Amino acid sequence: MKAETVLDSEYKPAEDEPFMNDRQVEYFRRKLNDWKEQILADSKDTVTSMQEGTRNIPDVADRASEETDRALELRTRDRQRKLVAKIDSALRRIEDGSYGYCDVTGEPISLKRLDARPTATMSLEAQERHERKEKVYRDDR
Repeated sequence: MKAETVLDSEYKPAEDEPFMNDRQVEYFRRKLNDWKEQILADSKDTVTSMQEGTRNIPDVADRASEETDRALELRTRDRQRKLVAKIDSALRRIEDGSYGYCDVTGEPISLKRLDARPTATMSLEAQERHERKEKVYRDDR
């Protein structure tokens, strides 16, 4: 069920209002959609410039430099493709009502964390525990 709430562009979620109320949900939905649109627009620009930028460069060093730049751009786009998948997942969580709640504890994720990282699925404490366990596991190898 979509909220028909009109958001003021100055609105920022606050700790003193009910968690994940209609205004907060709409704020994060808009934030995620805007972010996704920006990534997709940047991606289209990259594809266009790569198609137009294909040229025969006789100097080996210049050609190597351009190939390195392209490889870096493609790695960046791959990371952004993965980020779009996380954004889509966050948007699905908004739709099913689970957005903003920690996957591990079920507790609300702080609004500051969600504002800084709208794709977060764990509270800061749960994320830190997860990273410590991951580090211990890697160090044991």
